[in-house]
Amino acid sequence: MRQALIIFVRKPELGKVKTRLAATVGNAKALEIYKDLLLHTHAVAEQVKVDKFIYYHQHTEANDIWSKEGFTKKLQGNGELGKKMNDAFSELFNAGYEQIVIIGSDCLQLQTQIIEDSFTMLGEKDLVIGPANDGGYYLLGMNKMQHFIFENKEWSTESVFKQTLEDAEQHNLSVGLLAELIDVDTEVDWLLSKPIVS
Repeated sequence: MRQALIIFVRKPELGKVKTRLAATVGNAKALEIYKDLLLHTHAVAEQVKVDKFIYYHQHTEANDIWSKEGFTKKLQGNGELGKKMNDAFSELFNAGYEQIVIIGSDCLQLQTQIIEDSFTMLGEKDLVIGPANDGGYYLLGMNKMQHFIFENKEWSTESVFKQTLEDAEQHNLSVGLLAELIDVDTEVDWLLSKPIVS
């Protein structure tokens, strides 16, 4: 069984990442938080025993945390988020992968076990979704290309998860749901995501 994990990332640049977060904490702190999120995502993904592909937002980086063995670097396509994800899934399914899961780099609560569970679920379900607190999702997995999943969505809105479930039902796809986690978009998200130290 050929399995692949897609990770969508942005280059950590001042003033270009986590803009909603930066509105309250400033650009420097937002950049620091995004770097922490990247390190967490790397640590979690590194332990998953599948082929891993880093899809950069605009241009790849020669030497960064994803330069270690085990990560293959690629570039996201053009267009809205849905088209970018559709293109990435299509590329890897066309390359012969049979189970593909995508994550971003915004979830401090994401753990290796959750990603592993998503691949296990794909043995029984057509689609696996990890719903996020903002109405979107932090993880999506499928074992066959389903282009409609990425079409006619209002990306980065609270309706994405609901619309995805409705699409799956309409096309008679079975869906496995993971635990709801927090995607870090705001200062409140970041504070709620961090473990409480007593």
